[in-house]
Amino acid sequence: MKFGIHAGLWMKTWADDPAPIFKTAADIGFDGVEVSLLGIGMDRAELIGKQAADCGLELTCSTGLGPDADPTSPDADVRANAVATLTEAVAITQKLGARGLAGVVAAPWGVFDPANKIARAERAAKTLNSLDDVLADAGVKLGIEALNRFEGDLTSNAAETCAIARAAGSDHIGVLLDSFHMNIEEKDPPAALRAAGDTLVHYHVSDNDRGVPGSGRYDFPADAAALRDIGYDGWVVAEMFVMAGNPASADLNIWRDIEPDPTQAAIQTLKYLREVFDHVS
Repeated sequence: MKFGIHAGLWMKTWADDPAPIFKTAADIGFDGVEVSLLGIGMDRAELIGKQAADCGLELTCSTGLGPDADPTSPDADVRANAVATLTEAVAITQKLGARGLAGVVAAPWGVFDPANKIARAERAAKTLNSLDDVLADAGVKLGIEALNRFEGDLTSNAAETCAIARAAGSDHIGVLLDSFHMNIEEKDPPAALRAAGDTLVHYHVSDNDRGVPGSGRYDFPADAAALRDIGYDGWVVAEMFVMAGNPASADLNIWRDIEPDPTQAAIQTLKYLREVFDHVS
């Protein structure tokens, strides 16, 4: 089990310099940092990877697609752009020295077309399948994120997301499940994790308000037991967004400060994760 922290906890914009964040995360004791590719291109990837490595940290990556790169689109050119966009993201992930890329990759963030979900899911799976060789060559696993109903309609729970990942038919494609989204959408989050089984390639944690795990009402010990049952030994990354009043937080609808200090939130989080998840694997 590896414990990570999402750089977005401290970032004001996705293009902020992550070097100070790496030092802070390393000083706290995290194994790695998750960085968003929304602010990282190939031109910065090698340097950022070195900065993380110099701090003794591993990296994992997340990204999201826009409407012009929609894997579910009936327009073949738009689907081709999705493949090109994700291929570049995989290359950046590899250049960073990371082995995991997860996020909003089956359908664009904030796009809703519920009347056509079946056809869209089929197109998403076929589009993602075309990345199999790219992922294999890069040594990268792709995780499709299950999002709550307010952020997307195609992968709004674990079952829908796992179905697309399995239909993609690639050993290099799985799912990202996140306690914040599961808190909204799953009647039984541990059951969702168990049903995901070896399809689960990445796991995010924050409490029900997107703050420090263990400070709210989400049942993390139950999730830890489920992860143990399925033999999950990958990343547990705290993806918290706690500061209002900056561009990155506006993207995520953070309209008030959730925690008084991001660094203290990170310190409290790692202590809690070690208490709850350290004995999972």
